[in-house]
Amino acid sequence: MYKTYYIYIMSNTKNSVLYVGMTNDLKRRVEEHKSNSIPGFTQRYCCHKLVYFETYSDVDQAIYREKQIKGWLRIKKDELIDSTNKERKDLYNEIV
Repeated sequence: MYKTYYIYIMSNTKNSVLYVGMTNDLKRRVEEHKSNSIPGFTQRYCCHKLVYFETYSDVDQAIYREKQIKGWLRIKKDELIDSTNKERKDLYNEIV
C-alpha cells in the first residue's frame, strides 16, 4: 500500500512565526491547526496559514527532511518558502 507523507510549514497572518511539521494527512492536519483543536505552539502563535509543503513516499525521508528544516536558521526557512510562495499565500485551497 502506497502512503504519502508531508513536510509542511505553517505561519501566522503577519508571517512573523513559522512552524515546521510532518504528517501523513496534510488536509486533516492543516484543518486542526486552523481550528485550534490541538493545544500547543500553533494555537498559541495563531499559525493558521499553510505556506509551504513537500511530499514524500518514504516516512524515513520525511522525518529526516523535517529535522533538517527544523535545524535551519529562520533566513534559510524563509528562502525555502520564497522559492515557491513568495507572496506567502495560504496554500490550503491547493490541497483540498
